[in-house]
Amino acid sequence: MTIAVTNGYVVPVDGEPIDGGTVLIDNGKIVAVGADVEVPEGAEIVDATGSWVLPGFVEAHAHVGVYEEGEGWAGQDTNEMTDPVTAKVRAIDAINPDDEGFRDALSGGVTTLVVKPGSGNVIGGHTVAVKAWGRTVEDMLLRDPVSMKSALGENPKRVYGDKKVMPSTRLGVAAIIREALTKAQDYKARKEHAAGEGKPFDRDLTNEALVAVLDGDVPWCQHSHRADDIATAIRLADEFGYRLVINHGTEAHLLADLLAERDIPVVTGPLIVGRSKVEVRRRDFRNPGILARAGVRIALTTDAPVVPINFLVHQATFAVKEGLDPVEAIRSITVNPAEMLDLGDRVGALKPGLDADIVIWSGDPLDVMSRAMRVFIEGREVYHFDETTGLGVTKNAFYTEAMPTS
Repeated sequence: MTIAVTNGYVVPVDGEPIDGGTVLIDNGKIVAVGADVEVPEGAEIVDATGSWVLPGFVEAHAHVGVYEEGEGWAGQDTNEMTDPVTAKVRAIDAINPDDEGFRDALSGGVTTLVVKPGSGNVIGGHTVAVKAWGRTVEDMLLRDPVSMKSALGENPKRVYGDKKVMPSTRLGVAAIIREALTKAQDYKARKEHAAGEGKPFDRDLTNEALVAVLDGDVPWCQHSHRADDIATAIRLADEFGYRLVINHGTEAHLLADLLAERDIPVVTGPLIVGRSKVEVRRRDFRNPGILARAGVRIALTTDAPVVPINFLVHQATFAVKEGLDPVEAIRSITVNPAEMLDLGDRVGALKPGLDADIVIWSGDPLDVMSRAMRVFIEGREVYHFDETTGLGVTKNAFYTEAMPTS
């Protein structure tokens, strides 16, 4: 099916805005973006006159679907806190596509989420990238795995310290990471030797997952707030040679020059929160701007449901108010998270070849009075704002037109 979004103020993100531009979609992919795009006969026309047209936002660090809202204990699958090293677990296995958070995401223009295990464990497991709409996780799936989640600082030392087992200190947390990765190195050597000898080899899911990190197949997403924990994250990455992405980075601005020099990206936030613990005492809307001006690649996160995911763009707005460049603010919720997590071949911008994940806004999305009016995922409209009722309407993913709805 061919769709043409026409006459809008098109913001491709990876190029200059186009006033009165057209985005042409075919079979769920963007095929053309520009001011003089030829629209084929028979194409469905979506008139975006007076509106802004942007790619769907990318939330780089969320727990939507694994930490279900309004479900209490029954919907809490964020942490498998029975072992400090659970590299073998996969976030994809705990996602409920019917979580309210996915509907919130659409209302805030968020179409892609990287869903992660929590930070209760030292090594939490595989993360996954999904679209914000679908009947099953397979319908929503963008990429699995995306990264390995790990945590430094207060959370794992509190969880296991309360159990009176290791780790109960930052010393222990770092030691467990070193031990796990050293075992993975040894495992890889034994496996390669067995293959060379033509001998059978018993695979281990934990080590297989960590070897993928050591081989550079997936980055290491390191939960770390304080500057000293961020320095430890860098030290460990230097020791083992993996690709590091700092997550949260509340005090990353204190090491901005080091991060920029090493091209270590930072997923920073959440920002609309209180200073609930020591690690976040320097939480400040100025920090993203400081990082960006130092040359650090940044992405903003809500850590949803810590902050409602539909507030992702509002965090960008508040960061702009405190010094973040507006262009960089939009990049921090589109192309930057997509590229730092190896998703840039599918999402994050409006350009030919990428998925047709498109949001039509009533105005500049950095204006808090603007709202997402229509949301398309892979060319299919999945959400619209009904101006008559003042309510957002999400298409029901659990039924098709050919199935009864009652």
